[in-house]
Amino acid sequence: KIRPRSRTLTSVHESIMEDIVGPTEVLGKRTRISVDGTKLMKVILDPKDKDKENAEAKMSTFSAVYKKLTTKEAVFQFPEV
Repeated sequence: KIRPRSRTLTSVHESIMEDIVGPTEVLGKRTRISVDGTKLMKVILDPKDKDKENAEAKMSTFSAVYKKLTTKEAVFQFPEV
C-alpha cells in the first residue's frame, strides 16, 4: 500500500518547521554537508518578519526545538542584504 505524501517523514518535518517559526515565513532551505558527513540545514526566513515578535532573539530557540523534535541540526537566519 502506498503512503500518502502528507504522512512521509520529510513532509512531517516540513510542517513541524513551519509550526515552530510561527508567523514568520520560510523563504528557503539549504543543506550543508561537511567533510565528516554531518548535515546542517540552513533555513532562510522572510526578512519582512525580522522586527515581528522579537524573532531575532528566538533563532536559537527555533534550532533547539527543531533538533529536539526531529533530531536534525538546523540554523535559522535572515538573508544578508
